[in-house]
Amino acid sequence: MTNNKFGTVIVFILGTLNLLAADNSFVRIRSTQFTMDGHPFLFNGFNSYWLMNMAAGSEQDRTKVVDVFSEASANGLTVCRTWAFADGGDRALQLSPGVYDEHVFQALDYVISEAKNHGIRLILSLVNNFKDFGGRAQYVKWAQQAGATVNSKDDFYTNELVKQYYRNHIKRVLTRINSITQMAYKDDPTIMAWELINEPRCASDPSGRTVHAWVQEMANYTKSIDEKHLLEVGMEGFYGNSNQYNPPGFNQIGTDYIRTNLIKEIDFATIHAYPDLWLSGKSEEFQKGFVQQWTWNHLHAATKILQKPLVFTEFGKSRKDPGFTETNRDTFLETIYDTIYNLARSSNGSLAGGLIWQLFAEGMDSYSDGYDIVLTQAQSIVNIISNHSYAMSELANAVN
Repeated sequence: MTNNKFGTVIVFILGTLNLLAADNSFVRIRSTQFTMDGHPFLFNGFNSYWLMNMAAGSEQDRTKVVDVFSEASANGLTVCRTWAFADGGDRALQLSPGVYDEHVFQALDYVISEAKNHGIRLILSLVNNFKDFGGRAQYVKWAQQAGATVNSKDDFYTNELVKQYYRNHIKRVLTRINSITQMAYKDDPTIMAWELINEPRCASDPSGRTVHAWVQEMANYTKSIDEKHLLEVGMEGFYGNSNQYNPPGFNQIGTDYIRTNLIKEIDFATIHAYPDLWLSGKSEEFQKGFVQQWTWNHLHAATKILQKPLVFTEFGKSRKDPGFTETNRDTFLETIYDTIYNLARSSNGSLAGGLIWQLFAEGMDSYSDGYDIVLTQAQSIVNIISNHSYAMSELANAVN
């Protein structure tokens, strides 16, 4: 995809996003496709995990939510993945088990409302595998403080008290009445999908059976409250503990991409890819080749075994990598986007889109993880993203 479409892209976006913003249709699944109003739904999207956290701050902080949504929608990005959790710590949503900060919940209300205003659908993640924003470790700590016998954060998946804490969080979020729209989250089509956990892992059981059992239980519970929205696990895509397709050193993660995504309550599969971390020291060409094969392998499994759509929910390249250059980053992103487009076309839309990690607004340096991109300061990436948005929207009209 070349940059000569850029002017066409902007005209296209300005002419169509208002229709998306006014659309009250839920995103659905038909066979291995996403649909909206009965038509194939393909997309280009992004991650901005920090939206609720920033919206809970000062008025100046809150404007960053609007800034990033405005820049994203102006470049054709129509799906955003973000956190619907903050367990303990600064600007916590859940202060302690079942105790919530109403101000922070109103910040999440604001994020959802502004997403709708900008024609953006949300994938909302409900807990973190990692300790950032609390995560599994915080739930286990709360249970320990309540007298439960827990020994490690892997007890998150098996301890009954911890699981009850998490079920309570699911119910509290899904049944929340938005203070701005007056609509229950479970009834709001602005939300495209729920995600059970960001990047689940379980070192104590590399077979994946522990995570699988937990997903089965929590997927059943989530669907018992909300049958309108789609549901996904939050997996990175690692296979079982002896699979040739896993990157070297990643056979002990504790998840099984195929087995767990076969759970009938799970509506679509997800993958992440960070070859700069997973294959550190390998050449740029080797890393790009890995991502292309990684994506093809997972799409093949999604269509032939799972019979569900696939979303590439995280990818990026860090400025902190040794030898990083903007040219290498841009080339890597072009490789990802070309791979998504080509496989979306060849699979008739079964690979529905990708979500870059991650977009920031200006003035967020203290949040930086090296992967962050500020669109107002990255014209080369703007061109790449805009062209891909246009290509995916055109492809949605071509698939059947």
